Amino acid sequence: MVFHCLAEQPYGTVIPRLKDKEFLMGIKLLITGGTIDKAYNQSNGELAFEDTHFPEMLLRARAEAEISSKVLMLIDSLDMVGADRELILKHCLECDEDRVLITHGTDTMCETAKLLGESDINKTIVLFGAMVPYAVNNSDALFNLGCALGSVQLLDPGVYVAMNGRVLPWGDVQKNRDLGVFQPLSP
Repeated sequence: MVFHCLAEQPYGTVIPRLKDKEFLMGIKLLITGGTIDKAYNQSNGELAFEDTHFPEMLLRARAEAEISSKVLMLIDSLDMVGADRELILKHCLECDEDRVLITHGTDTMCETAKLLGESDINKTIVLFGAMVPYAVNNSDALFNLGCALGSVQLLDPGVYVAMNGRVLPWGDVQKNRDLGVFQPLSP
């Protein structure tokens, strides 16, 4: 990649300055569904999948990173089976990008993170989702997207879960269903 100029910062730090639409790194966004992508169905009062909200979310977030997205599936994570997780793993392994964001339902996010973590992929992978759908008022979706997007650009290779303002490694994360948050396994 070619940088048009470098700006020197205090204490000798050098930060690349980008021009036009050139970026430091590409990020792959794999969309799998989960609460984050559900919409309220006014006819029956249920939450269901229509289409992904991520093009709109990235615009609203004013994301400047180079992001290439792919919808793998739009399902609730409780309906996710081994073959679905293997598909996610396959796309992580085969994509050209070294940094991968994965949208995921919160109920089985830790299971998918464990599969990816045990696969020892030499990429930075961050899973995230939402407790409240993006399409519903007071959703945590944009906050979690921003946290995940910033984290995937800064973390070393490994698999992480970004939820509730925390970024936790795959081997030390759990969903606390009583509190509705993700937290470390260790105290």
